[in-house]
Amino acid sequence: MMKNIDNYDFSGKKVIIRVDFNVPLNDKYEITDDTRIRAAIPTIQKIREKGGAIILMSHLGRPKNGPEEKFSLKHILKDLSEKLGVNVQFANDCIGEQARTMAARLKPGEVLLLENLRFHKEETQGDEAFAKKLAALADVYVNDAFGTAHRAHASTTVIARFFPEDKMFGYVMENELKSINKVLVDNEKPFTAVLGGAKVSGKIEIINHLLDKVDNLLIGGGMMFTFIKARGGQVGNSLVEDDLLETAKAAMKKAGEMDVNIYIPTDTVAADKFDNNANTVVCKAGEIPDGWMGLDIGPETINTFREMIHNSATILWNGPMGVFEMDNFAKGTIEIAKAIAGATAKGAFSLVGGGDSVAAVNKYNLADKVSYVSTGGGAMLEYIEGKTLPGVAAINQSV
Repeated sequence: MMKNIDNYDFSGKKVIIRVDFNVPLNDKYEITDDTRIRAAIPTIQKIREKGGAIILMSHLGRPKNGPEEKFSLKHILKDLSEKLGVNVQFANDCIGEQARTMAARLKPGEVLLLENLRFHKEETQGDEAFAKKLAALADVYVNDAFGTAHRAHASTTVIARFFPEDKMFGYVMENELKSINKVLVDNEKPFTAVLGGAKVSGKIEIINHLLDKVDNLLIGGGMMFTFIKARGGQVGNSLVEDDLLETAKAAMKKAGEMDVNIYIPTDTVAADKFDNNANTVVCKAGEIPDGWMGLDIGPETINTFREMIHNSATILWNGPMGVFEMDNFAKGTIEIAKAIAGATAKGAFSLVGGGDSVAAVNKYNLADKVSYVSTGGGAMLEYIEGKTLPGVAAINQSV
């Protein structure tokens, strides 16, 4: 049986947990979105209840050359202490004398947060000696950072080698993998994938990997214009990747051969410039006037997409339908988010992932109306593409 935090005996053990506390901070070093911290709390509390002493490690941002004030994890201490209801201790480095001493003194139920892992370049290099120093602080390793599972870093992958018998996933990792597998492997039909965002280039692997799994593929966002142009449509000044026109054609052809319904928007909200206050017109998606650009899906497309979503048993959503940061081009994204929430209320299983889609469901207060919101954008996309995630493989491999 796979070891997990429910069946493992943590009493008297020091437990080092890789969490994802890479949260946005404003210029006053205040947290502006605490989703990732909240996600990690159940794992930490469970291990505390079971008698473990907790050592937390994470990265924050992308520091270039060693320590930087704006990337210090000390800025999240107060918030973390409040959420856990315990005074979280802090080591001003993740390795070294202070970290060793503080870790050694930890009592069951106590929590120590280590300073930003990426203040050491060895972290992203996957350096074994660095991973060994981190491992030396604890008896058990728990990986609960799905957002970095696609990186073979010292704290996400290499460290697991030092815990051949005592390594496992936390609840975030476990739930992410369960939810993605429920969509990719154990899905109920009809299965609809809604893909948006700016570029086809970031999504083509996903499209190809999903074609033998989905019944319906709905394409929105800036990437739709590459498909529309590939079909011979006029797209004006809309975003197009001309070098991917043949790729788009091939994807549509493959979809046809595999009996997948691929829906390309039939109408769009076009604007005469990239500006919320631009002049706008609703027009056919393949008949955009010269000098104008499509910035959202149109009402006819919204109705088509809504109907498809409402008739689905499994839904995957990645990427907005338009430039939803601008209110005048947010309607498509809002309506799709609402449709997915509606289908979920009727019993469908819905997974939302990727930074902008997550931002959208949070912005419209719909996060608790979908089945699962993935915390790991890049990791989720690579998993859906069929790639092996190093952070997942490191736990699953028995040494």
